[in-house]
Amino acid sequence: MSTDPSGPPPQPSPRGISRRSRTVLVPVVAVLVIVVAIGLGVVARTALAREIPGTATAAGAATSAAHVLDNGAVRVGDPHAKVTVRVVMDLQCPACKMFEAANGSVLTDAVRNGTAAVEYSVITFLDRASTTQYSSRAGNSSFCVANEGVEHYQSWLSEMFTRQPEEGGDGLTDDELVGIARSAGYADAAVAQCITARAYDNYLRIKTKEVLAGGVTSTPTVSVNGQQITDSTALLRPNGLAAVIAAAS
Repeated sequence: MSTDPSGPPPQPSPRGISRRSRTVLVPVVAVLVIVVAIGLGVVARTALAREIPGTATAAGAATSAAHVLDNGAVRVGDPHAKVTVRVVMDLQCPACKMFEAANGSVLTDAVRNGTAAVEYSVITFLDRASTTQYSSRAGNSSFCVANEGVEHYQSWLSEMFTRQPEEGGDGLTDDELVGIARSAGYADAAVAQCITARAYDNYLRIKTKEVLAGGVTSTPTVSVNGQQITDSTALLRPNGLAAVIAAAS
């Protein structure tokens, strides 16, 4: 993410991002964590696009799931809420995990009390970071659970980030993804079938390319009422986004 108002941060290569992501695990002072996270989040759009292979041979075509907007975002909360928060993320992205840890409860509370609606735009560009295309399998799961309803979506998302695998490994198995969905409240057999069949894989890749073509250059990219938030304090400090939402209310 770009968080320096005086100018854009350096654009690391995909390999550089992978190396830096491991440094997040080293205990450091809060300021350094923010600095590292900024480096993690910054990814050039052209670099992202190169990581997205051609349309996969999954069962699903370009048909969206229920509760999904035309831009591919899963919307949770009152659509008439005064504040709309949009979060663009990859479920394999370490900086996205940090954002969820800092502000996931803020967004859940905002939806619960009607302060804001949240649009979660899950994209895939980090398949290279696992041996099993975990990024796109996890992204497909997002649409599978959303198709059944969004009441449990934020709980599901929180658990997905809690169990986010380290880069370079196998990632979670399909059975584990099904288990996370089930434990979050998505127990219908159709959800499990959707996950294992990668029913929305093609749709996910199409929407990913559209999001990137629309100007997204980093993950997470967060906007409030259409205004991108570049302040790392708001994005990565615990409950940092609460003040931004309150100001927009």
